Amino acid sequence: MAITIERGKGLRRQADEQFGLECPYCGVYAHMTPESVPDFDGVMRTRPKHVGIVYQCNACNAPVFLRFAVKQFHENEIDLYQNFIELERPKERFQFSYLPKHTEVLFREALSCYSNNNFNAFASMCRRAAQSSFSSLGESGKLRAFDEVMVAQDIAEIDDDSFEPIKKVIFDSGEDESLPILNHAQAGILLEILKDMLYQCFVRRGKLTRAIKVRRFFVQDGGNGGVQSSA
Repeated sequence: MAITIERGKGLRRQADEQFGLECPYCGVYAHMTPESVPDFDGVMRTRPKHVGIVYQCNACNAPVFLRFAVKQFHENEIDLYQNFIELERPKERFQFSYLPKHTEVLFREALSCYSNNNFNAFASMCRRAAQSSFSSLGESGKLRAFDEVMVAQDIAEIDDDSFEPIKKVIFDSGEDESLPILNHAQAGILLEILKDMLYQCFVRRGKLTRAIKVRRFFVQDGGNGGVQSSA
């Protein structure tokens, strides 16, 4: 997919395909329409390494700012790399009410780091949130969590080499200096794996326990308040 700024024509995408993204304001995955494109002559004159483009969310009309790296300069066009950085990311959601309070605080901060593209700060907070969750689960908590993470790796079909940094962040102990340096893609995998681990260890159990209590309540209430038939 080629992204090009053309002299006198503005932004052009290959085959004029539509561009979709999860809006950081309304949270809807929507098409994005270019709203403000850098001036061609200005970019050619200064030749920056990156350019910013403002899109408009077609769902809520909010401006969404993205940063692209410049690939190559030509006489009448500027090629951009297709990958971009979202300056404002959508907030990550989770069912925090089922987490232990201390784990909740740490995981909320981890998600905030991720949303702000601070991926190595995110890794550090993930380790702290994971350690807190192991303590809350009890003596065999870390082993149980490890089993859940291995199941997630198998389901997602992630190879061992790619998964090794994720395991180190979650399960290794020690100073933050021992944490692997994560890129955007690795941070995204860590996010989903830790969310799944916390869901399986806390949310699933909490929701199931609550649902069974509700069922029992209505069964008991129906039994006590029902009309008995006469023989």
